[in-house]
Amino acid sequence: MAKKRKKSFRPRLRGQKKANHDYWNQEERRVLGIGDLHLPFTHKDYLQFCIDTYNNYNCTDVVFLGDIRDGHAESFHLTDPNGMGAGKELNLAKEQVKDWYRAFPNAYVCVGNHDALHARKLKAAGVPQEWLRSYQEVLGTPNWEFVTDVYIDGVRYVHGHKSGKPRTAAKRDMVSTVSGHYHTDFYVEYFFGVNRRVFACATGCGIDSEKYAFEYMSSGKAEALGCSVIIGGHTAIPVAMELGKNKKR
Repeated sequence: MAKKRKKSFRPRLRGQKKANHDYWNQEERRVLGIGDLHLPFTHKDYLQFCIDTYNNYNCTDVVFLGDIRDGHAESFHLTDPNGMGAGKELNLAKEQVKDWYRAFPNAYVCVGNHDALHARKLKAAGVPQEWLRSYQEVLGTPNWEFVTDVYIDGVRYVHGHKSGKPRTAAKRDMVSTVSGHYHTDFYVEYFFGVNRRVFACATGCGIDSEKYAFEYMSSGKAEALGCSVIIGGHTAIPVAMELGKNKKR
């Protein structure tokens, strides 16, 4: 005679707990917006912070908001003569990006001004675009899609160096906008038209301003360490790192 199956016990959710469960498990996209990395000058705790945020908010998609690498040695501005050469800096960035690619193997990447430094240098030298290798090939991230901007659920994700600050871009174009680029900006603002509501989300960044590449920040505001979560295209949540645990100063 076949044995009866033992019924598995599942606690029933009621009230606010059930409401929370239903909210975080409903069928809508949750996009993790990752701020500027500036590899290899990224804050040592930023990767784990982004992984934790992805899991805590039950995210479904990932968008890097640009400046994956820094390219300090290739800058059009003054560079540190005691810093790394361009080749060493790129190799270190490529080594570090492996951990990010392992954590987030499928993602959009908005091309930032630092990402495009090599292309600008080649253009200034009169070298045709055809000689350029792809970002995926150089960084070893074949599944990352590098874009100028991308729209998900009607929300625009863009680096911001050309479109302007997110509050400016959102009001100007009346389209919800999430961007990086501005290392000290970290906010969400909503704007209301006659029949439309849009938001602007400044995502912050993941840089370590104590590195020599950010000497220009030494007498200004501190970097805003954080990322963002966009729920269903209608709600933006800025998520800040805990400064006491994750920041040296």
